[in-house]
Amino acid sequence: MAKHVYTNDEVHALVKEENVRFLRVTFSDLFGTMKSVDLPISQLDKLLANKVMFDGSSIDGFVRIEESDMYLYPDMSTWLVFPWGAEHGKVAQVICSVHLTDGTPFAGDPRNNLKRVIKEMNDAGFSAFNIGPEPEFFLFETDENGNTTTKVNDQENYFDLEPADKGEDCRRDIVLALESMGYNVEAAHHEVAPGQHEVDFKYSDALEAADNIQIFKLVVKTIAKKYGFHATFMPKPLAGINGNGMHMNMSLFKEEGGKVVNSFYDEQDKVQLSQTAYQFLAGVMDHARSVTAVCNPIVNSYKRLVPGYEAPVYVAWSASNRSPMVRIPSERGMGTRLELRSVDPSANPYLAIAAILAAGLDGLKRGLKPADSVDENIYAMTEAERQAKGIHDLPDTLHNALKSLAQDDVIKAALGDHLYRSFNGAKSLEYEGYRQSVSKWEQDKYMSEY
Repeated sequence: MAKHVYTNDEVHALVKEENVRFLRVTFSDLFGTMKSVDLPISQLDKLLANKVMFDGSSIDGFVRIEESDMYLYPDMSTWLVFPWGAEHGKVAQVICSVHLTDGTPFAGDPRNNLKRVIKEMNDAGFSAFNIGPEPEFFLFETDENGNTTTKVNDQENYFDLEPADKGEDCRRDIVLALESMGYNVEAAHHEVAPGQHEVDFKYSDALEAADNIQIFKLVVKTIAKKYGFHATFMPKPLAGINGNGMHMNMSLFKEEGGKVVNSFYDEQDKVQLSQTAYQFLAGVMDHARSVTAVCNPIVNSYKRLVPGYEAPVYVAWSASNRSPMVRIPSERGMGTRLELRSVDPSANPYLAIAAILAAGLDGLKRGLKPADSVDENIYAMTEAERQAKGIHDLPDTLHNALKSLAQDDVIKAALGDHLYRSFNGAKSLEYEGYRQSVSKWEQDKYMSEY
């Protein structure tokens, strides 16, 4: 169901009712970092008239200094009021898209780009691409100066019933804050690693899901700070334990005979998946290595994508085990979906969802057929056994993922020329900086030996 788009009159009424004194106007840069401009409520009408301007040349991946003037167009379906900061009047947030001075959408805005790919999906006959994200995060303690330490807030495990401590209270307050802002929270629990947590919220269409991920991260970090914690979505903050993933549950919908139906469901199939589901799955698998560059976009992402810590390493799918890259959860009917397990929360959600959707749509366009389901533990197979089953590895470094992306015209087109050039350039520099660094592991390993 589409979110309500507030009219100007409704917004003015909400401002008065909620005692809103400040506006936080946000958008996302190339890397998924949320940027904001804070406005006093006196500037509300200026915002509603699309007249708030900013310097685009100061934002990573946007434009050169001679092309700097840009405007923020608010999406009034994203209006929300934060449940904190009421002492001096409440703060409302609205997510914006970036436009050029002539009013055209800016191609380097990741949110605009996702809307473009969604339009391609609509043109292919589908009404919605629903996404149910599962972002994980760690809570680390801070020192007396408020600096982040590497000490996790507990030593619990998956689904453990924690004693009443600050970590549990923090997670509950995160849930309460999200619910007050309109999120439908389905579950909150401790994850596998010490100090690791997950809050699951209901699926929504692709654009809303990306917006929700951005706001979720902000809420988690804000509430954690109040408890003296630092919340991080870094994929692999500590060696020897599981990292942070952001599994993406996805399904395509269309309207048939006046009803909305799940295009991935077919009750006549052996596992009740439709041809659309199989072809979409095949597209995701066919483009898996290049999509990884977008969905696992930092050097640290590849410290998570290693055997032994539940993160997928191989391009495969299954309806019955969790070692492949794509799992088919057991729910059927309107809940039929694919779960892509390789994505991590360092990804820009607008770019990640655009890349995944484009990969799946390419599978439909080309009528691709996926390899057979792999229903045994891939980690226990030998390399020869994997090769015999056509199971390929995911990239093991950001460098290799970027090389795959450079050769994939479909995923490059899903980003658009501006975003691809900016992304590839920035990430190549990031990897080069990493390659030139010398780690403590290397010093400990080689200093005395050589």
